[in-house]
Amino acid sequence: MLCASFSAFAQQDIKGMLKFADEQFQKADYYNAIKTYEEVISLDSSELQIHWNYAESLRFYKDYEKAEKEYKYIQLYDSLQLFPNSLLYLGLMQKQNGKYDDALETFKNAKKKYTKDRKSYPYVKSKQEIESCLWAKSEIKNSSSLNIEQLVPKINSTNSEFGGVFHQNHFYFTSLRADSFKLEEVYDPIYTTSIYKSEIKANNFVSVDTLSLKKQKKENIGNGSFSLDGKRFYYSSCEPNNSIYQCVIMISKKIGDNWSTGDTLGEIINAPNSNTTMPQITLFENEETLFFVSDREGTKGGLDIWYSTIKNGNQYGKVRAVKAVNSIENDVTPWYDTVKKRLYFSSTWYENLGGFDVFYSNFDGQFQKPLNAGKPINNAANDLYYFAVRDTLYFSSNRIGVYHTSVPTCCSDIFRGFIKPIPTDSIIINTENETLTQLMNRLPVTLYFHNDIPNPKSIATNTSDNYIDTYRDYSLMLDKYKQEYSLGLNYELAEEAKEDISDFFLQYIEQGVKDLEQFRDLLLIELKKGKQFNLYIKGFASPLAKSDYNVNLTKRRIGSLINYLNEYENGVFKPYIDGNAKNGGKLVFNEIPFGENVANKLTSDNPNDKKNSIYSRAAAIERKIEIQSIEIIEKKEEGLLTLTTKNQLNNLGTIKQYEIIETFYTITNTSNQLIEIENIEIPCDCNQVEIDKKTINPSETINVKLVFDPSNYSGEVVKSIYIKVKNQKEKLRLIITGTIQ
Repeated sequence: MLCASFSAFAQQDIKGMLKFADEQFQKADYYNAIKTYEEVISLDSSELQIHWNYAESLRFYKDYEKAEKEYKYIQLYDSLQLFPNSLLYLGLMQKQNGKYDDALETFKNAKKKYTKDRKSYPYVKSKQEIESCLWAKSEIKNSSSLNIEQLVPKINSTNSEFGGVFHQNHFYFTSLRADSFKLEEVYDPIYTTSIYKSEIKANNFVSVDTLSLKKQKKENIGNGSFSLDGKRFYYSSCEPNNSIYQCVIMISKKIGDNWSTGDTLGEIINAPNSNTTMPQITLFENEETLFFVSDREGTKGGLDIWYSTIKNGNQYGKVRAVKAVNSIENDVTPWYDTVKKRLYFSSTWYENLGGFDVFYSNFDGQFQKPLNAGKPINNAANDLYYFAVRDTLYFSSNRIGVYHTSVPTCCSDIFRGFIKPIPTDSIIINTENETLTQLMNRLPVTLYFHNDIPNPKSIATNTSDNYIDTYRDYSLMLDKYKQEYSLGLNYELAEEAKEDISDFFLQYIEQGVKDLEQFRDLLLIELKKGKQFNLYIKGFASPLAKSDYNVNLTKRRIGSLINYLNEYENGVFKPYIDGNAKNGGKLVFNEIPFGENVANKLTSDNPNDKKNSIYSRAAAIERKIEIQSIEIIEKKEEGLLTLTTKNQLNNLGTIKQYEIIETFYTITNTSNQLIEIENIEIPCDCNQVEIDKKTINPSETINVKLVFDPSNYSGEVVKSIYIKVKNQKEKLRLIITGTIQ
């Protein structure tokens, strides 16, 4: 009886707590909602609806780590699919925790799950996030000379600070502060955002005071911006309307040393029944212009960016949308750079590192496609309110490292970034390790080909095709691949097969070209500094044709990449490839065409089964070349000592297990000095090497004989020897491949 009574009281207590938690959730008081849901779950963790509300509260409160765990829990136990969006939100939280590989797989699964309605937001968002994760995985490899630091604690607090503008030796910013708080639990009943100002003396923030703008009890104000003459001050005002806030743009006028009571701008700007916020005044196309954010009629979705010209300080022109940057999600915090003619803003759409990222759109008569501002301005958390003053940029972020009391990413701080100036007459010196590190971070670069491309049904080892041309033709075959790979399957399996192929084209074929472009640009920068590099490129093929044919095919594929570099930008790489660049820069290709020798054994090699041997993901992923590594070539005062070979790889074809094989290489001294071979490294006892001589005169060619004993091997093999030149770190690698029966 005591147990039954206690249980009844406990259930009643849980119901009361749950009601309170739900009420706080509806009010957007996520702190108290989270604390109460946690208490309820500790008593009764069986109901998924409670976990869903808890996960949503954590997501809105920006506690990404806990939110990820909760969405995982829901995914594990939601057998009835009561919360279908949990998979999408799981991916978003993984991404905001910087787990891009995990997020990528989650979004791919989400895209398959939502494929029945391809116009739905979850499907479209999942598809966009796949591209975004691929971009993020590439972007995190980049380095930057930009130094980022938080503004002083006098400005930043354990609550949220954001936005900002400098005006007459003062810094104006927005902050969410209360008179008393503990562990982010607010005891002050009036807990709203206000605009603060800090006087600046000798480049230091010396004070922080509230800007004297009259506000209502529950009114939130922020996002201040001055008119070009400094006589008007624009800001946002948001007041509660039932369970949501309604925002408008206000204007206050300078009267002596004070500001007038704020007045609401008219309906030209503050359209009825809409939110209008985040004003920024600037000079745009020689006119004073107001950029702002609104969900007014005509928006693509969420909040969009709009602008209107201002005449005589009070006449507002036709409101126009910045169509080039507006997306189906929130696009906010506009700031126009009058020097660079560039509109900065933040968005949760486009390719980003997580949450809101800072983007920019160049203006050249019209706004251009948005570009991500990159690291370290952006990170996996939210980055907003970008603006710049001369050589220093500012933005707000809730990234790891902000001032907080419990949740590391709950609240935003204001950051600034600057690049240390480099004197124009200084000499930039990059060490070997720095150069190699920057380039190696972009590797491997993997490029894919359609079956038997380039030059199908050919035994030639070279091609005149350019890789980018083959890529463009390949990308146009997506529908053909989807059709062939889904052939004969029922509707549901056919749709999954089509999604699988679409993901492959996006994740591998298109991403390969993006990786190539970034590697190409970085490589060119280093070559222009006079660096010399060995570039190692491996080639692969699916096992559809015979080994000898595939080796020649992969040589053609490597050749198409070399053709691309030779032809890029009217031959900007050609002097380095030909070895006659005036600055001494040089690019040497080391081609390693493996054929199908390392292809997946399970990949179909049946020419009558085109679905699996040509159009399957398994076959397509084998047809590739890979820029695998790059090494710097050392330069000596007495000249460059270089050994080269025209047949770095010898394919032995199919050989019997007890058949001793001899194969030959020719190596040439391409320097103007005598070369002495210090030693030959033979990692495998299966190989023996004979060489004509160990001293080679300039331009002289000698033979190297390699004797291979395959008796202890079967199947595909790849074996190498390394020729070491005296006083040189680099080694010449000679390779054999073959199939042993």
